[in-house]
Amino acid sequence: MFSFYRPENIMLASEIQAPAKMKEVPAGTAPEIVKSIIDEDGGVIIKGLFAAQVDRFNAEMEATVAGWAAGYDGPEWMTEFAGKKTKRITQLVRRSKTFREEMIDHEIMLSYIDTLMLETSDSYWMNAAQIIEIQPGEKQQFLHRDLENYPVFRSYGPAGPEVMCNCIIAISDYTEDMGATRVIPGSHKWPDFNDRERMDKTPSIPAVMEKGDAMIFSGKVVHGGGANISNRPRRALTLAFCPGWLVPEEAYPFAIPLEMARTLSKRAQQLTGFRSMHNQKMGGGTLWSLDYIELAKVLELDD
Repeated sequence: MFSFYRPENIMLASEIQAPAKMKEVPAGTAPEIVKSIIDEDGGVIIKGLFAAQVDRFNAEMEATVAGWAAGYDGPEWMTEFAGKKTKRITQLVRRSKTFREEMIDHEIMLSYIDTLMLETSDSYWMNAAQIIEIQPGEKQQFLHRDLENYPVFRSYGPAGPEVMCNCIIAISDYTEDMGATRVIPGSHKWPDFNDRERMDKTPSIPAVMEKGDAMIFSGKVVHGGGANISNRPRRALTLAFCPGWLVPEEAYPFAIPLEMARTLSKRAQQLTGFRSMHNQKMGGGTLWSLDYIELAKVLELDD
């Protein structure tokens, strides 16, 4: 199916020296530099990436977050994963003007996501977008890789394609005692992605950030929400992305009214499923169309 296997590129876990903290670069750093750090460590913190938007976004979402119930009503394993004292708010395109006009298609952020997603796909989805607010007293989330949304790719290990990446934005203070995301740098290079014992035994580090900072990381990196032992909630905005040839986690066309979709940029329309995906990289064809007609044409988005 894929021709990514290169034995010389696979390192033993014992050969990987994890950094003591996540590397940081200022917003606007060249995409190739950001990509080189992600290739080495699995992720990188972009200082101030959304500093201009977080206060307005928080103001728009404050009432919704305040009234949202913590926890998840579903299978027990998912209840544990999602957190019993964690709030998760989705449908952000519909709920926040700042998000849909300034954040979903943020040019600098997407220049970094491009380096991860466009290796195998001509376009990509916003897989999910949610506020994750960890309340005081929440325990640490169990460690995982985001690519496990598509479990078949675990067997490819580090040689597999990038099928998911994430941008976690600190929209509150983001300290270790508040539950900053925990990361195992270098875990994207481990030879066996099914090795849960190594995942549990390897120390993780907190991705401490200031409000407005963002951490961009590979879906192959082991991470999880930290325990909140403070007296303050820790609020993050997470934007996940996947190639256009995979189904995303959120079904945006069922949540975003068509008239609202018409107001989005073309890039945001692509990210949320209102345009077809035409894949020429690695071969392939058109996906997400009707009667072989470009979806945007069917929906009259360019009229």
